[in-house]
Amino acid sequence: MPPLAESVPIVALGVLLAAAYRHPRPRTEALVAVLAAAATLASRTISPGEAWSSVRYLFPVVAFLVTILVVADVCARAGLFRAAAQVVRRGSRGRAVRLLGGVFVLAALVTAVLSLDATVVLLTPVVVGAAVALGTSSRPGAYACLRMANSASLLLPVSNLTNLLAMPHLDLTFGGFALVMAPVLAVVLVVEYAVLRVAFRRELAGATAPTQREEDVPVPRVPLLVVALMLVGFAALSPFGVEPYWVSTVAAVALVVWARPRGLQSGREAVHAAHPSFALFVFSLGVVVAALATGFLGDRVSALLPGSTSYADLLVIAVVATVLANLLTNLSATLLVVPLLAPLGTPAVLAALLGLNIGSGLTYTGSLANLLWRRTLVTLDDPPSLLEFHRLSLVATPLTLVAAVSVLALVT
Repeated sequence: MPPLAESVPIVALGVLLAAAYRHPRPRTEALVAVLAAAATLASRTISPGEAWSSVRYLFPVVAFLVTILVVADVCARAGLFRAAAQVVRRGSRGRAVRLLGGVFVLAALVTAVLSLDATVVLLTPVVVGAAVALGTSSRPGAYACLRMANSASLLLPVSNLTNLLAMPHLDLTFGGFALVMAPVLAVVLVVEYAVLRVAFRRELAGATAPTQREEDVPVPRVPLLVVALMLVGFAALSPFGVEPYWVSTVAAVALVVWARPRGLQSGREAVHAAHPSFALFVFSLGVVVAALATGFLGDRVSALLPGSTSYADLLVIAVVATVLANLLTNLSATLLVVPLLAPLGTPAVLAALLGLNIGSGLTYTGSLANLLWRRTLVTLDDPPSLLEFHRLSLVATPLTLVAAVSVLALVT
């Protein structure tokens, strides 16, 4: 194949990543996605049949993405996140360290059940507001949301798109995945919390007094019940081969029907919340990465991966996945590396997920969630320090990753 043709998917991937980092308007995002996929197909580095196979492979993941975004949006409009933050704020009893602990647990739960995007986009502003109301620094809580958005996404297949993309290559049900990853996550949470306590020890010292009058926020029972039933549905139907997107679709429809007559969400707002342009972006990314995987990049990455699943090999896999995530974003890296590791079995794929999830917190470019988190804080007039972000991530990520791989090696 001519070198010029092989360079087209590389350029297309660069354009897609640049668009992701800039967060353009939906129409621009959709246009970039269509052009990138069209250019890749025109280069003949991937056949139409292979491109269609990539789209079919991604469909269940994208369907889950658009429906869970609608679920999270209705929950936010109904006040579920504000009510949860209120419980955390009251439970802190005026102490910043207790507030951090509550936010830490809340962010982990939101990430596990509603995915990491809900944590960085919907929960982070509420957490920052709770810290302001308590008269304490917002930085510990904001960074707890960021760290949990990546690290706590290990627990369930639905917690991160990377997990969903890996599920077809795992010999695990929804519940089986959670059972394997639960002890890994437990150790991850301990390490992450310890790092945050040390990093923000000055901000967490002493007691505080509320600076704003606390408004009582009732818990929206219907959204809470729907989310709980959705989670049960994921676990109960997985052994029968039912994809998560079927359950999340039912939950999304139920919440939209409930929210519309109450003036919480219009049909147009529901479509906007689903972010269809990003769904198109993910499909395009799959086509472009599939073209790269069949070319030189796939060969180079395959040469770096070990041929067994010893402890040292699992650590290598996690490190390679971390590097790829921070070079390509974790979503692109998942599409590339997971199929290459599938022949080695479940432990190898899970080790890759550790790098793709935890490791993506190393730099801003590791995960789109990192960039969304930064954009959220900028809109709140509280932009994070680049130096502080990397000073924390360069300590927390390697420590957490090694601890996670060590536990994974013991339980698999």
